[in-house]
Amino acid sequence: MLARPPASKKAIVYGPILSWRLGRSLGVDLLGSKEKYCSFDCVYCELGNGTHHVVRRKEFVTIERLKSALEKVGERPFDYVTFSGSGEPTLASNLGEAIDLVKAVLKKPVAVLTNSVLMTREDVRQDLAKADVVIAKIDAPDEETYRRVDKPWVRTPLGDIIKAIKTFKAGYRGKFGLQMMFVAANKHLSKEMAAVAREIAPDEVYLNTPLRSCPVPPLSREEMVEIKSAFNGIENVRMVYDEH
Repeated sequence: MLARPPASKKAIVYGPILSWRLGRSLGVDLLGSKEKYCSFDCVYCELGNGTHHVVRRKEFVTIERLKSALEKVGERPFDYVTFSGSGEPTLASNLGEAIDLVKAVLKKPVAVLTNSVLMTREDVRQDLAKADVVIAKIDAPDEETYRRVDKPWVRTPLGDIIKAIKTFKAGYRGKFGLQMMFVAANKHLSKEMAAVAREIAPDEVYLNTPLRSCPVPPLSREEMVEIKSAFNGIENVRMVYDEH
């Protein structure tokens, strides 16, 4: 997903950095921590093993603190403001209010990168609907692979998550992207993953492999090209190696 904020301090706003999905992206970390807060412990996470396994929403960064950080952005050039950072942004109970604030202060389109699991909640879907771009992830076509690759700390079945994504997309007016991360554990399931993508029918599909330093090695360009071939017939499929 988006790069982590600098480790030297708890940066709420960081970057901009170059994102292969969004261009120049100014990051907003609504968790505001050096440590990771997430409902997943993905095998490929560049933040390392989860320090805080969180499954309930709460306020991590106040709107007042975020406003102060946004007012210091200045004239940095960027295309999107992207909610990501040190964990799962939908864990922040004030995400919707924060999106409204970012739009009011910076006058730029807002994107949210999410691991999708809390999209089963109506309040989360309402918050995400405020964003101009939502990129949700699905890393598996079946429950066993989902548990092995994403290592969720919630009991929510994968089927419920896919259903919630489809519910969200049906009423969403922005651009909806679906990211799929491929590693050794799921690379043999490209056809099944493509079937999930066809079921969800996103505006764009992002086929990723972890090129940044993380606990598992990335797949090769050749392996990813083969995986991409399984997505033939699906519009707007992009692969990370196409951008590098």
